[in-house]
Amino acid sequence: MSKLTIDDVDVAGKRVLVRVDFNVPLSDGSVADDTRIRAALPTIRAISDRGGVAVIMSHLGRPKGKPDPAYSLRPVAAHLQKLLEKNVTFVEDTVGEGASAAVAAAAVGDVILLENTRFNAGETSNDDAFAAALGALGDLYVNDAFGAAHRAHASTEGITRHVERSVTGYLLEKEIRYLSAVLEDPEHPFVAVLGGAKVSDKISLIETLLPRVDKLLVGGAMSYTFLKALGATTGTSLVEDDKLETARTVFNEAAGKIVLPEDHVVASAFDNEAERRVVTEIPDGFMGLDIGPQTVKTFGRVVRSARTVVWNGPMGVFEMSNFAGGTMSVARAMAEATTAGAMTVVGGGDSVAAITQGGYDDDVSHVSTGGGAMLEFLEGKTLPGVAALNDA
Repeated sequence: MSKLTIDDVDVAGKRVLVRVDFNVPLSDGSVADDTRIRAALPTIRAISDRGGVAVIMSHLGRPKGKPDPAYSLRPVAAHLQKLLEKNVTFVEDTVGEGASAAVAAAAVGDVILLENTRFNAGETSNDDAFAAALGALGDLYVNDAFGAAHRAHASTEGITRHVERSVTGYLLEKEIRYLSAVLEDPEHPFVAVLGGAKVSDKISLIETLLPRVDKLLVGGAMSYTFLKALGATTGTSLVEDDKLETARTVFNEAAGKIVLPEDHVVASAFDNEAERRVVTEIPDGFMGLDIGPQTVKTFGRVVRSARTVVWNGPMGVFEMSNFAGGTMSVARAMAEATTAGAMTVVGGGDSVAAITQGGYDDDVSHVSTGGGAMLEFLEGKTLPGVAALNDA
């Protein structure tokens, strides 16, 4: 998937429309986590430093196609200004006279942030008139929003029909490079670690990865659907009963590649302070909420022996401290595998949170900024926001 990048175009004197993913959590009118903002800084700085005007677009939340102060990007503009250490002009419109005037008045190197693209109903419907209005604000288009690249929206796909050139930013280019390497040319042993609640969310990914991987480690609630399908007792654990036959078929066709938990941390209730035990068979009245210590050892050994590892999804109820141990152990093993020379890729909200909280975010090869987009890419699906860009 070779696309033109920002390094392939001359931005000097150009108005450069940059789609970023500033869909960040806000708290009391301020940015609570700026990971996604910091990830876009190299692209924004490159445009500004090379004499272009960076006209930034993003969505925030789900404001239902009309202005909603709770989802304004104004706090994000203030935070971006601090990180860039230069003035950021915030425009209260996305398109229209206000936006046009702000862009027309911009000088070389200026940075402008437009208001939430989803304040216009034409964004999510990929309305061509809205896409054309966005395109009229710039000369070039740069997509650096991997987290939104799986959506065919006006600011991610439609806009490319209304500008001279459409290229990747540094972040999107890095995502494509690492995820393509995982799919197309992984060094073996290749290990995938999958967790989360539902088999149904990951079944396409499992089916895509199984022919490629040497081992697929399954944790989280989805493991209980597999275990019940194979005849194990699962107590009151979360199980997708309508996916038991699917899980059984996938496991049997995997030819020994799928590794399931050997033991579990269970509790009498879905509560951090509930009575908990370590068991190999989950008894009635108890639910599995994390992988057990023997599984931690087994999963860790497999991950550390790999040359390529991709991880998506927690091993347990990561948001509860007493059931976060399994997920944190995988984060640690990923860092150790990287130190030993493996290429390691992490994606998905809880997996990324574990890597970050453990202080391992600089100790793995790549932390993906897009949960849904990463899953769809690894499933082999076409991402509209990437496909629309100019080929190299």
